[in-house]
Amino acid sequence: MLSPRTPWQVTRSVWHALFMREALARTTADRMAWFWMLAEPVAMVSIMVGIRAVVASGHKIGGADFIPWLISGLLAFYLFRENLMRSLGAVDANKALFAYRQVKPIDPVLIRCYLEGMLKSFVFLMFILVCSLIGVDLVPDDPMNALFIWLAIWLLGIGSGLTFSALSALIPEIGRVVRILSLPLLIISGAMVPLNFVPHNLQQFLLLNPIVHGIESLRLAFFASYRSLDDINMLYLWGWALGLTAFGLMLHLRYAMRLKAQ
Repeated sequence: MLSPRTPWQVTRSVWHALFMREALARTTADRMAWFWMLAEPVAMVSIMVGIRAVVASGHKIGGADFIPWLISGLLAFYLFRENLMRSLGAVDANKALFAYRQVKPIDPVLIRCYLEGMLKSFVFLMFILVCSLIGVDLVPDDPMNALFIWLAIWLLGIGSGLTFSALSALIPEIGRVVRILSLPLLIISGAMVPLNFVPHNLQQFLLLNPIVHGIESLRLAFFASYRSLDDINMLYLWGWALGLTAFGLMLHLRYAMRLKAQ
């Protein structure tokens, strides 16, 4: 007689099945799916480098080469943004699976965040490899600190995804607002514009955004001589990341039945 499976074994089986489903859907959606994973950040970096070449001379920004500085900031922001945006539709996209009592609304959200983090980490490693081959220095000066900060930004995206996936499923208008704000968030997070060029009063306002602390801390780990803002604080980023994660978990626990019935 077979012994009953433990709750952890059941959850692990559910996560494995959802991961395979999401991975196949994400990477084989069309014949060019793998290409677009690399082409999107490459296109954005190319456009920004072109704009920089037209409007300003030189390629140095406060102790860092412009291209590596831009790549690290954009990819860090994409890590956060994709975790958030992919989570918004996770509950609705997997609603049919909730007929199985083993599958909870939180499961597809966690799996999408895990998959996006793995894909963005792979893309970043590819950028580092390609840049090294063409003579662009994108190897971090402090690799362990860079990895630690990358994980913190990933956790911030997971916490935001958990929170807004529940809120947007309960109140659809919230999801629409989040999608609208994704572009302004890119601009005010310091991914494309050096914050040292911003007036001091505005800097204090922008520093309320935890993504700024993640992106600037990552650049400090990549470029030892990079001159960032004085008030960058990783504890602030971790506070937001852990707080949003805890809040998102509570929302999914409290409204699990409503999320299934939406």
